Order: sequence, then structure tokens, then C-alpha cells
Amino acid sequence: MSNLANLALDGGDPRLSKDAEDPALRKEEGVFSTDSDQGITPAIRPQNRVPHDASISFAEYAYYAARTRAEEEEHVGDIAATQSWVQMIFPSKSGMGASNVSGAEKQGAEINANTNLAKAENRNHITAEEWTNASRALRTATKSAIFYLITTDILGPFGLPYAFATTGWGPGITLFTVFAVLAGYSGYLLWTIFMGMDSYEFPIKTYGDMGFRLMGRWTRYLFNILQSIQLILSVGLIIVSNGEALSQAAKFKLCFAICCLVWTLAGFFFGQVRTLQKFGWLANAAVWINVICMIITMGAAAHTAPNYKGAAESAGATLNGGTSITPDSNGVFPGVQHSAGLPPSGGFAGSVNGAMQAVFSYGGAMIFPEFMSEMRYPRDFLKGMWAAQSFIYIIYMFYGLFMYGYQGQYVINPSYLGIGKYNFQTAGNVFAMISALIAAALYGNIGIKVMYNSIFVELFHAPPLSTKAGKLVWVGLIPVYWSIAFVIAAGIPDFSGLTGIVAAVCILQFTYTFPPMLSIAYMMNKNTAGSFDPATGTETKSGKGILKGFFADKWYLNCFNLVYMLGALAMAGLGSYAAIENLIAAFKSGATNSFVCKSPLDG
Repeated sequence: MSNLANLALDGGDPRLSKDAEDPALRKEEGVFSTDSDQGITPAIRPQNRVPHDASISFAEYAYYAARTRAEEEEHVGDIAATQSWVQMIFPSKSGMGASNVSGAEKQGAEINANTNLAKAENRNHITAEEWTNASRALRTATKSAIFYLITTDILGPFGLPYAFATTGWGPGITLFTVFAVLAGYSGYLLWTIFMGMDSYEFPIKTYGDMGFRLMGRWTRYLFNILQSIQLILSVGLIIVSNGEALSQAAKFKLCFAICCLVWTLAGFFFGQVRTLQKFGWLANAAVWINVICMIITMGAAAHTAPNYKGAAESAGATLNGGTSITPDSNGVFPGVQHSAGLPPSGGFAGSVNGAMQAVFSYGGAMIFPEFMSEMRYPRDFLKGMWAAQSFIYIIYMFYGLFMYGYQGQYVINPSYLGIGKYNFQTAGNVFAMISALIAAALYGNIGIKVMYNSIFVELFHAPPLSTKAGKLVWVGLIPVYWSIAFVIAAGIPDFSGLTGIVAAVCILQFTYTFPPMLSIAYMMNKNTAGSFDPATGTETKSGKGILKGFFADKWYLNCFNLVYMLGALAMAGLGSYAAIENLIAAFKSGATNSFVCKSPLDG
């Protein structure tokens, strides 16, 4: 998708000089337009800025953001923007997308489709009105779409029983509750920053955009790299988990590497969906498919024995040397075991790595800015987010505790692979595979946009994905992206160790470390910013220093966010250490990767 606000030319338009003083002439040439609200001629038009222009001040971002928010409030009128909580969760046919799209915005969509805005010469003749309409045209998603996009998660619900099995009843419930509350708070912080800095003129498209505007270019690079790593590994993890499910459904008669390859090829097709609005209905289906899969696996767990054949992949294998899943001399496996507190692990690595699986439930914060950037009314994001977080907490918690109650240390990650009876096993696998493919397509969608816009569009002026040429490039990128994801994930033998690394290094940062860090930077910038004059393009400095910015308005929140950020960093360090220890143990034990025919679940 085109990053419209950040595609620009070095400096202002040279034709906007004192040699071209006739406004009528300049307007006729298409290189002049006034501020539609104030009748002010901007000193430098937003579309003539260099990509990620470091000279743009916080005050300028805030000025245009305030105008955009005011305009949005004036045009709140479609049903999708005012729908109730029930209508949000059970939307009508038009409930996923905005309905009040104006003719000017349709023209803006045509500009996106027919013009390569990555090239400076193509932007010189676009007026300010056309520029903002092109930005508006990309904003179509509603809070219903956001609810389903956030809850389109395959690794969260089905990894949670494993988390409870490695942490026990009490610590597991406590950790998951704390994660839920803080994840909601982090979402609120990201929303506050977005609302204060996003505009039609300078839209925030990615998490990296937030970091760049508040903390500089290095932050944007860091965020984009970590986000790309998380997304491509998430796609790879789903390919491998679906490969395990397919091999189980085929009774291990199909080569495991081929099982994984099947889903990679399927991703070539499903990954072609480009916009989040279109993903809304796929996400809707995925959520209810997940619920069906949960019901099937809970019913099967309550009436059948665990999958002892896959015990080597269970939570018990990481605890206390695997003694709780080791059969006796007669081949009889130990009974199902539970722990009120932390289970005996012979070291904390197994329990910490298990706790990291719970973090997956709240990993959506990484793409919250992308979700908000495609919303018609981003103010409604909070409603969709809180509804999704509540759904995740209640439904996932119940499912995780239920599965742990019946399967104990034999829980496998993902949990639908731990059903012993083939018929129930296959039913759960089929639904899980469909839902997982949709989730992987969503992760791949965002991942490709981040990499393509950050590298190809910005550095090489490639056609934005909204153009016809960009759509053709998208078709070719999908197979490459999915193939790389498969190769990376399949080369690592320990599924839970890999998910632990992803959770600690990437997910935990985007959900729990970066939001409070960015919030502190936002409040400091806000408290020290002066007033912006669009006519001159200058900011009147406030004269406040950095220290005053921290201890000015709502200093107590800055203090809390600082403690919150440091605590999240400490947790990330522990999680990384535990996941690495698990991976080292997996390699030492001779565990195989996914480039083999024997499935890891086959004894």
C-alpha cells in the first residue's frame, strides 16, 4: 500500500517562487492549492516533502492531525461508524467497510491506482485537495473489521494450554491477567499517539512511522526490522504447525516436508488479498472457525486420552528432564498431572518459555498502527480493540484452563495436535488449518507492505502497491515471501522454542516495551512543542527543556510508563534466555527439522 504522506521531493516545488506570483496561474498549473480550512498557503506542501523528512516538527504533525480529527468528526455519519457493540461483533454485509465514500475520494482512489506517487515528477501536479483525497480513499475499514482482525489469531488460543502446563494454575492465571490488562493499556497508548500525530497530509502507516516521528530514524529502522522478523516467522510457524496437523490427519503416510510445502503453496493463493477491508470477512470466518476448533478439542480432551505418541512435543518434555511423560518399563505413561504453583522444572527455562506462549495471545499490538491507518474513523479503534481484548481474555482463558485440566503435562503446542483419538484429532486439525491459513495470509499481508514500502518504494521509487504496476509486483512477491518464511521456520527443530524466541524478542517488545517508550517520547514532545505556522512553515519554540517535558503534564504517567518499559525489557531478557536454552537442548538431543519425512508427532 502506498505510504502517501512520506513519498516526496527534496525541498519545496521550485515553481512556488516569487517569479510565479499569480495565484490563478499557479492553480491552473496544478502546483498550487490553499489550505481548504484556513485559506492559508502552506510554505511547503506536504506532498513535496522528502520521504520521512526529519525537518518536520512535532508541532507540524500535531497541527495537521488536529485538522484531520476535526474533519472526521464532521463526517461521522455512516452506519458502520455508529454501529452498536452487537452490530460490531455480528456485522451486516456492509459493516466491515465505510459506506459514505465521496466522489472526490473515488477520484483519489483513481490517483492511487493510476499514478506512481513514488516519483517526484508525478507529485508536482497534484493539488493539496487531491493529495488528501488520495489519502482518504485508502481509509475504509471499520471497528468491526478491527475486532476480527485482532482476534484472527491461531498461535494465541492454541498455545495457551501449553503456557498453563508450564506455569501451573495460579501463576498462569495471574500472568495471563496481567498480560491482558497491560496489553489493553498499551493499545490505548498507541491509539493516543496515532490520534495526535496522524493526518491526511502526513498519515501514519506503520509502527516505524511512530518511532521515526518521535525518536528519530534509528527507531524506525529498529521497528521495521523487528516487525519484519516477527511477521515472517509467524507465517513460517503457521506453515510448520499446519504441516504437523496435515501429517497427523494423513496418519503420517505423507512426507512431513511435503505437508509443510502444501501450505506454502496454498499461501501463494490466499496471500493475494491486499486490503484489510477485504481481510475483514476472512478474519470474521477465521474467528468462528477457531471457536469451533476449540469446542471440538475441548470435547475430545474431556472424553479421550492425550496423544501419548506426540508426548516428546508436550509441555512435560521441557519440565524436570521429561520425567512426567516418560513411560515405565511396561510402556505405561504417567497419569495426568497438575500444579497449583510453578511445576517442578529442574530450572526456570521451561516455565519462562511456557509463559512466553501466553504473550502470543496479545501479539496484535505490532500491527495496531497499520489497522488504524486503514480505518475510516480511527477514533473507533478503541471500541474494536477493547472488544477484541475482552474476547481474547475470556475465551482463551477458559479454553487454556480447560485443556490443561484434562491433559495436564501432555498438552502440545498447538493444543489441537494433542488429541489422542484420530476422528476428533482430524476434525480439530481441519478447522485449525483453515483458520491458520487465513491468519498467516494476514501476517504476510502486513509483512510484505512493511518491507516493500520501506525498501522498494522509498529507496528505489518502485510503484506503490495501490497502482496497477504495484499489484503485479504484489503477485510476484507473495510466493517469494512465503517460501522464505517456510525455509526459516522449517530449519529450526523446536517449535515451542522458536515461538518463545519470537514472543520474547519481537511480540513482547511491540506490545509491552515500545508503547510506554513511545508514550513518554510523545508526552515530552507534546509538552515542549511550540505553535506551528503553516504559512511560514516554522514553529514558535516553547522554550521548555527535555526535563520539563517529562515532568510537565501527567508526569506521573511518564513515571509509570518508565517502570512499565523497564519491567517489560527485563521480562524480554528472561524470555530470550529461556527460549535459547530450549533451542540448545533441542539441537543437542538431535531433534530433527522440518526438511524430513518423519513427522515430529510420530513418536
